[in-house]
Amino acid sequence: MSGKPGARSSRWTSERRFHAGFTLAILAAVLLGFSRTFFLRRWFPEWAGAHGAPEPFFLFHGAVFFAWFLLLLVQPALVAARRVDVHRRLGWLGAGLAAAMIVLGTVGALIAARRPTGFMDVPLPPLQFLVIPLTGIALFGIFVALAFVKRRNPQSHKRYMLLASIILLEAAVGRWPFAVMTATLPLPGFGMTDIFVDLFLVPMIVWDLVSRGRVHPVTLWGGLALIASQPFRIMLSETDAWLAFAGWAVGLLGR
Repeated sequence: MSGKPGARSSRWTSERRFHAGFTLAILAAVLLGFSRTFFLRRWFPEWAGAHGAPEPFFLFHGAVFFAWFLLLLVQPALVAARRVDVHRRLGWLGAGLAAAMIVLGTVGALIAARRPTGFMDVPLPPLQFLVIPLTGIALFGIFVALAFVKRRNPQSHKRYMLLASIILLEAAVGRWPFAVMTATLPLPGFGMTDIFVDLFLVPMIVWDLVSRGRVHPVTLWGGLALIASQPFRIMLSETDAWLAFAGWAVGLLGR
């Protein structure tokens, strides 16, 4: 009987280490992707000018989204420090932050689609590409809502939060300064950005197998939803119904 508390303590310590390490990896992916156009734009003025959105709106947009990833790192640390009271208060702040991100992400995507040049470094027609950020924001909102509903179920709550954060990685991963990111894949509906984003599911699956002996339902079904959305949105973007909706949505911003 005396060994059980120690085993439980060791297990929780391992879980905290996993979440801390995984969150740092997510944060590193964001820093790498937006280093030249946001975080270090002062040292890369020519690159930032050519590849970064010039509008002040997007600087604010970036700061708000980065705050989400910082909160993702801080929240487990508060639990580890037994400051669950602060963790819960910040949870309400996180809910408000997520709501702001949904609004900012949607408006930002519409602004980019309205530009004469379209989305930065994206050769696809703006109205067609608009499906990618909007479906990403929609999935983010769904996973955050489910995380809030499951806030009293720590194992489900944590996984929904990680899935919501992985979805946000697409914009950052697509800007990684590696030649392989432009490679063509023989998988219809998938690009290299999709593959690298999906790879962030692997540590969650491995952790589930190591800690539980099976994949957690949230990891399984949430991960499948993320992967399935990638070819689906490409097919959707080519339909007349989507192009009509996208044109209407962009028109909401006026001229």
